[in-house]
Order: sequence, then C-alpha cells, then structure tokens
Amino acid sequence: MKSKILVTGGAGYIGSHTVVELVNAGYTPIIVDSLQNSNSLIIQQVEKITGVKIEFHQIDLCESEEIERLITNNPDIQDVIHFAAFKAVNESVSFPLKYYRNNLYSLINVLEAFKGRHVNLVFSSSCTVYGQPDQLPVSESATIKKAESPYGNTKQIAEEILEDLASVDKNFNITSLRYFNPVGAHPSAMIGELPNGTPQNLFPYITQSATGRRGLKELTVYGDDYNTPDGSCIRDFIHVVDLAKAHVVALEFMKNNHQTNYNVFNIGTGRGYSVLEVIKEFEELTGVKLNYKIGQRRSGDIEKIFSDVKKSSKVLKWKAENGLKEMIQSAWAWENI
Repeated sequence: MKSKILVTGGAGYIGSHTVVELVNAGYTPIIVDSLQNSNSLIIQQVEKITGVKIEFHQIDLCESEEIERLITNNPDIQDVIHFAAFKAVNESVSFPLKYYRNNLYSLINVLEAFKGRHVNLVFSSSCTVYGQPDQLPVSESATIKKAESPYGNTKQIAEEILEDLASVDKNFNITSLRYFNPVGAHPSAMIGELPNGTPQNLFPYITQSATGRRGLKELTVYGDDYNTPDGSCIRDFIHVVDLAKAHVVALEFMKNNHQTNYNVFNIGTGRGYSVLEVIKEFEELTGVKLNYKIGQRRSGDIEKIFSDVKKSSKVLKWKAENGLKEMIQSAWAWENI
C-alpha cells in the first residue's frame, strides 16, 4: 500500500466515494468524521466495496485536542484530503454562524495540527467562490466576486487562508479543487448521497420525490424566471465518481510538482444543464413522471454557472468520463436499493 491519507469528512457523500478510489489506487485512508451530517453505516459499505478495513475516528474538528493527538500519534501521515464542512447553500443563509464556525474552525485546526510537518493537502472547495461569474464558462483566473451565500463565503475565506499559509510555509503543498455540482452514486449502488431531512440538492430531491420516500411527494423548482433558455437555474453537474478520482490525481500531481505549493483547479464537465432539463431527462430515462411545481427563487442560488476545464485537463491530465445519463441512472439505482 502507498502512504496513509487522512480524509476528513470521509463518511460523507464525496468523502466516501473518494475513500473507495484511494483504496483502489493503493493508498491507506484514515477517516475522521463527526457524523453530524453522515452515517457510520456508509463506512461499512465502503469496506464491503473495497474489501479493506478502514480506520475511523469520530472527531469534531472544531475541537482541536483530538485531531492534534491523532496527528501527533501518526507521524507517517503526510497527505490530507479535507472535506469536512457544512454545504447547504440555503441553510447557510439562515444560519451563517453555524457555517462560519464549522467550516473555518475545522480547517484551521487541521492546519495547526500539521504545523512543522511536510504535508500535501487537497482542499474541497467549490465553484461558489466565483459568485455569479461575468463570463461563461468560468475559468480559474476569473475574478472572485462577492459570495452569494455564507457557505460560498466560507470557501472564499478558506482559500485565502490556504494561499496565505502556503506563501509563508513551504511545508504545506496545497491544491484547492473547485467542484461544480457533484451528483450520482457508486456503480455498486452501495454508497450515494444520503441527506438528512429534506434534500437541499437537486438529484436526491428528484429521486426522493419520485419514490415518495421520507414523505416527499412533490418537487419544487425554485424559480423559472431566470435569464436562461427555460427560466430555471443552470448548473454543471459532475458524477461523484469522476470527482473522487480527481482527488487521487491531485495527490499524485502534488507529489510530482515542485514549481508552486499552491494550485487551484476547476473540477466539472464544462457543460451546463438547467433544472428543468434534468427533470425531463430523468423522466425519459426512468419512465417516472415527476410531480413538480414552480416556486419562488431560493436565497443564495446562482443563476447559471458551468466550468472551463482546460487547466485541469492540461495540468492534471484529468477529465470527467460520465455524462448526465450515467449520473441519473446511478442516483436512481442508489435510491432504489
């Protein structure tokens, strides 16, 4: 096996899929997760998929003592993927302090725990750092505009923290991956997106309303009066397995790149789909008619965004392999297990 990798938030949606890909690539992941927005059963599913026992520590990263103890006791950990964060845009508008405390304290405590040691760190960033971009597709060189939500602002601030740190401490080799919209599930249908309560993201909202599970009988499209062809928001959706593989590629890149110790990459497909387009494609692929209504715009939502992925393709040698069809089919299989 290759080196140990600390995966914070590793029991979550993106984290769990990335742990699978890390094992497939020969790494030894160590999961740290508070389980506030995840479930330890997912770790058991990851073990079934990989056939490997995964080391797990239930730790709240907002409390520094436990993560400092873990890092001190594992001097051979030199790689970190930091997922641990709250991520619901609309919720962050209602509870901004919850997001600032969790998303920033957790990152700072992890960085402090590795102080004085060489570490390669992949940071789970987001396309929300761009706000509503002036030009599409949006590239990594685009102007960072005022965030549309506290969640987006935590990602902007976090990137500023990481860039400032990297500029003065060359022990830190940092790559920020700006995700677009992760969707879908592992092809085994053993792990997937598992939101608590009413889903905030489109795909589980669609699949749960289609089955009527958890009492969700109707789907709301938040706004049909945006400046888009059909009036609904446009997003760049990316299959979660493609996204997970990007983290493995980013780690390998950092181990071989000695030019700069802070890098940023877009991780998307370069193609935007509207909410109503996704609904139509879901109905055609599954044969299930969705019960949906048009609602008011939702606070914090960006009108339209999709990625320029030339840099990640050229530098990381990475590109998404799955299309909207595979995203929908895998999400639907996961919902129906």
